[in-house]
Amino acid sequence: MSDPWFGYRPTDDDGTAARRWWDAHAEEYLGDHGDFLGDAGFRWGPEGLTEGEATLLGPPAGSRVLEVGAGAAHCSRWLAARGADVVATDVAPAMLEAAARISRRSGTPVPLVEADARDLPFADGTFDVVFTSFGAIPFVPDAHRVHAEAARVLRAGGRWVFSVTHPVRWAFPDDPTLAGLTAHRSYFDRRPYVETDGGHVVYVEYHRTLGDHVRDVAAAGLRLRDVVEPEWPAWNTASWGGWGPERGHYLPGTAVFVTTKD
Repeated sequence: MSDPWFGYRPTDDDGTAARRWWDAHAEEYLGDHGDFLGDAGFRWGPEGLTEGEATLLGPPAGSRVLEVGAGAAHCSRWLAARGADVVATDVAPAMLEAAARISRRSGTPVPLVEADARDLPFADGTFDVVFTSFGAIPFVPDAHRVHAEAARVLRAGGRWVFSVTHPVRWAFPDDPTLAGLTAHRSYFDRRPYVETDGGHVVYVEYHRTLGDHVRDVAAAGLRLRDVVEPEWPAWNTASWGGWGPERGHYLPGTAVFVTTKD
């Protein structure tokens, strides 16, 4: 008998729960958000900031680029259409199957590789740019390994850019309305968000403070260049989970970290 539960608690999950969840829910996720993301669009978060606007990766033409936690590879197709030599990786087979289908539909194919962002099947110094938009980092307990792998496969002078839920948001309920403006837990409570069903862990998402992210970047030997906190734009009237225009007017929802390998 199913007995669903959700909340914040320690877990011995090693990242397997999220891989299974994304594999099982790929079509549902794309059905809900595919139009916003676009077949070949590049958004850094639910606010809608695009790479075309932000230019955080540098000029795409001629760059060797790796996307980790790519999902259906929307961002990679955007880069490929602008001349980047890009490879998209994800840990969920169903997401990669969707990526292949969308690539055929859009006419912009990209190489797809099933891989864990903590153990990439690429040689040292292979890429000019490595990035992820809300991929990998929130879903593993050892995100420092993601940063270390990104640094390993980057050439000297290359960029590692990643977006995550803005850490301050973890102190507030997952409510996009004004009711979500009252903090209900400590920002420093690093217990992950966990969902269980029948006693089995089915979803885990990990909270890291701003300082945690910075320390992980530094430990990987990377230099932090910028932290972008997109403001909610007037044109975006849609809500996405806990993101929405009402609360977005007051609180940041996304943080984008721009780093380089010296």
